[in-house]
Amino acid sequence: MDIGVLTVPLGGESIDDAAAYLDEIGVDAVELGVGGWPGEDHVGRETLLGEEAAREELRDLLDDHGLRISALATHNNPLHPDAERAAEADRELREAVELADLLGVDTVTCFSGLPAGAPGDSTPNWVTAPWPTEHADALDYQWDEVAVPYWRDLAEHAEGHGVDVAVEMHPNMLVYEPTGLLALREATNERVGANFDPSHLYWQGIDVTEAIRFLGQRDAIHHFHAKDTKVYDANARVKGVLDTTGYAEEADRSWLFRSIGYGHDEAHWKDVVSTLRMVGYEGALSIEHEDSLTSSREGLEKAVDVLERAVFETEPGEAYWAE
Repeated sequence: MDIGVLTVPLGGESIDDAAAYLDEIGVDAVELGVGGWPGEDHVGRETLLGEEAAREELRDLLDDHGLRISALATHNNPLHPDAERAAEADRELREAVELADLLGVDTVTCFSGLPAGAPGDSTPNWVTAPWPTEHADALDYQWDEVAVPYWRDLAEHAEGHGVDVAVEMHPNMLVYEPTGLLALREATNERVGANFDPSHLYWQGIDVTEAIRFLGQRDAIHHFHAKDTKVYDANARVKGVLDTTGYAEEADRSWLFRSIGYGHDEAHWKDVVSTLRMVGYEGALSIEHEDSLTSSREGLEKAVDVLERAVFETEPGEAYWAE
């Protein structure tokens, strides 16, 4: 298990400078944006797809700093009702899978996407309750007629390239919690699993270690985002946690994304790491910095500080005391 970083918060720096900085603060792996909302600040997807020399240059740069690529990230909405937007997101995702194969990277991180609630609608529709019954009907349409056919084809594409697709459970996406993630996996193939980001689960009231067990025991965790969330009860007690207040209005929000250790204490993060090991996950803990109360560098450094004391650097030993 090693410490990684999604490099998007360092997008204003060259990849050379970002890699040198991450090496300096003790990071072992990088998750690189190659499209969608993560963008392509540090690498160009189409350039890397077409030029072996560019891929070799990237490998050499990362090797010089002792960094591996834990995943390629292209978070977008391939189920969008706007055909052009959906096609662009689909192309990004398929090309990310192809590029991962060429780079020897085993995982692409993404969103499930979110369809409209009915044919002909123009806006994605996040259904969060089954009543009135047209909402249940909309959810059936989203799964049966849009998501499952699309993801079955995408999963076959991933299987053909030997790449896992790690879906981040996220609000305003069709898959936003563990049972939905498992339903998508069961409808497709085992290449589809979770990019397990606890920050979106905390505010939903989901027990993160139990969710790790639930998915991990089904071998459904392909990647992990190290990202925290703090629920601010003074606001949540009044308006709940389905909060549309702007992220920059920190004092008025029911919850905020926080740097590791600022939403939950170090003991909790040691429990998270231990539970991941129990279910067999030994990949990267990829830090995603989205804490608006601090700078990117400070947030990354504080997260690394906590995780360095939480991660295990060795393989488990034999239980000699039980013999």
